[in-house]
Amino acid sequence: MIRDFSYQNPTRIHFGKSAMEKLPMELSQYGERVLLVYGKSSIKRIPCGAEGQSLYDHVLQVLRAAGKQVVELGGVSANPRYSELLEGAHLARENRVDLILAVGGGSVIDCAKGISCAAYAEGDVWERYYVRQEKVNNPIIPVGSILTMAGTGSEMNSGSVITNEAQRLKIGRVYPLAQVAPRFSILNPEFTYTVPRYQMVSGIADIFSHLMEQYFSDEDDCTTDYLIEGVMRSLISASRKAIQNPQDYEARSNIMWCATVALNKLLSLSKTEDWEVHMIEHQLGAYTDCAHGIGLAIISPAYYRHIYRYGLPRFVRFAQQVWGVEESKEQGAKNQEQIALAGIDCLEAFFRELGIPSTLREVGATEEMLPQIAHSTTLGGGYKTLIADDVETILRACY
Repeated sequence: MIRDFSYQNPTRIHFGKSAMEKLPMELSQYGERVLLVYGKSSIKRIPCGAEGQSLYDHVLQVLRAAGKQVVELGGVSANPRYSELLEGAHLARENRVDLILAVGGGSVIDCAKGISCAAYAEGDVWERYYVRQEKVNNPIIPVGSILTMAGTGSEMNSGSVITNEAQRLKIGRVYPLAQVAPRFSILNPEFTYTVPRYQMVSGIADIFSHLMEQYFSDEDDCTTDYLIEGVMRSLISASRKAIQNPQDYEARSNIMWCATVALNKLLSLSKTEDWEVHMIEHQLGAYTDCAHGIGLAIISPAYYRHIYRYGLPRFVRFAQQVWGVEESKEQGAKNQEQIALAGIDCLEAFFRELGIPSTLREVGATEEMLPQIAHSTTLGGGYKTLIADDVETILRACY
């Protein structure tokens, strides 16, 4: 561990089958006005509480029993829109809400964080907080979350990824943890049972990508890398079980906790990190609106084949420690490259095993989009800092 760091995470996690029992206690710490933020209709299908009751009904019941006045923002998109953020900010400000309660997956929680910062902001929030990444100097509304899909880790971090449809830009903002991370998050793995398989595997790919973006950086002997390898192996094992039986509680609980740990900053300690795959996918998503994790899974193998020589020892370690690729008796650089490439092949095969598409065409990209995506991608970081031509080469390799 060669880099200095400070670490504190303010989010209180309630995990397990009884986690919802903690919601009344958490609500008691805030005022009477709550903005309830959720997605399309999934929370009205998730069973919770009394027989036949949905998670949506149960949450409203708990809120009313706690004496809360509820304002609702429903219909948040899978890739949350800037227009939705502004609508939520207006509702929060006009109703002077004391808490934003996000019920859903990472997109809903990301939107809630954006709302919390935008409600009392002056000027153009998009330009200030997303394009220029300015410091937030206005009051921020506390956020709590009830997670229904594992993937982004948004339940225990301060990230907020928002798409500006008019500008065809998808930008992630990592706000200060102490300001914007959810004050509490309720994680019941049973709430993920009804997630469609496509969305479940998208979440798994997102988790794996978060782990790799932190892992594929630096060359020192860092305790954090050993932790990442363990989480990767856990995720691989649990994912295979969940594919076979989506209601395997142990498997779904492990996937959910992998997602949280993968991006709550614990696994970035003493790491420079990469994030170029995410930057490329963000622009892919801005053009195609594809599921985030699916885009990451398509791009990742091509990206890593493009840059592996610049971080060869780490890619060899990845192949051996995560995928069990054995070193042959032959020695030399060629053999090391073969091992590294075999590890990337294993990664790609795992994504195919999950049933994830393998080409950009399958998620709506056209050949005409590729240079536009490449030249609108923000780059920097990793073993090799890319230029737009590199990005286009990578995109064509998985087109």
